[in-house]
Amino acid sequence: MMNVNYQPVVSIIIPVKPGGYVKALESLNDLDYPAEKLEVLIAEGTQPSRQRNEAAKKASGDILYFLDDDSSPVRSNMNLLVAHYKDDEVACVGGPSITPDTDRFMQRCFGLLLCSPFGGGGIRNRYQRRGGARESSDSELILCNLSFRADLYKTMGGLNEKLYPNEENELMSRIQSAGLKLIHDPDIYVLRSQRVGLWAFARQMFNYGRGRMEQTIISPSSASAIHFVPALFVAYLAGLSVISSHVYMIPILCYIMLNLIFSLKTATGEKRYRAKRLVVVFFLFPLMHIAYGIGTFYGLKSLIRCSPKKIACDIRVKKLDIFVKE
Repeated sequence: MMNVNYQPVVSIIIPVKPGGYVKALESLNDLDYPAEKLEVLIAEGTQPSRQRNEAAKKASGDILYFLDDDSSPVRSNMNLLVAHYKDDEVACVGGPSITPDTDRFMQRCFGLLLCSPFGGGGIRNRYQRRGGARESSDSELILCNLSFRADLYKTMGGLNEKLYPNEENELMSRIQSAGLKLIHDPDIYVLRSQRVGLWAFARQMFNYGRGRMEQTIISPSSASAIHFVPALFVAYLAGLSVISSHVYMIPILCYIMLNLIFSLKTATGEKRYRAKRLVVVFFLFPLMHIAYGIGTFYGLKSLIRCSPKKIACDIRVKKLDIFVKE
């Protein structure tokens, strides 16, 4: 029988660069959960996957809840999250990262791209509140708003420190292989701003592609054909410079048509600046796909890497007592 009064201790873990500002702390006092059942660990360093692992070793909670330093969890998150763990087969619970209404025009465009089937594809529900709570996969879960059973996380060795990003995807793949459940709940969400500027967004997409390839090399069973479509697109574009056949032009014409259709759909989803947004997202979709595809190819270098990635040695974990006790 499930315990309706189930209120385990939750350790909130936030990695940050040395001396960095932790915006996430601004929202934690508003969480609707007993203060004595919460602890906050800030892990300073330059390798987030290892920072999270080091903090997890020092955590005393039954559940580890990972946030990014710029994540702002909503008030109801903790009770909703904890409720899913009443099922002993649930190992991981998370929800989406939502673009705030206060973000600038370009940031809002980036967020809309990530929510689009043509842009975010299979991972689009990481960035939008859609449907109800459900058993899911790593494609819908994101590490800036993600929790694990602490004992299981530690038993399985935590995050693979050779990966960044996609370290959480590799761990969740191992969890599902063990027959345990991953839960996506759209009501457990954080507000988190998108990147500022084209270069930052392109680099984000590049890193996503690189991380996916590196994850695939480490864990081939986690791969899906859809992950490599952008790389095929990049290879196809390279071929345009040397192949002059009219037949070879058909895919790019189809791509332009799809781009226009989804750009129209994306632009009309917002009430303001529709014409401007249409033009911007029409050019952003190719940027997104090309950057991801190039990153995928770049990730292949891990096959020939002679030595492992450098591991950051200076990591400082500190517990904060920020909750107001009544």
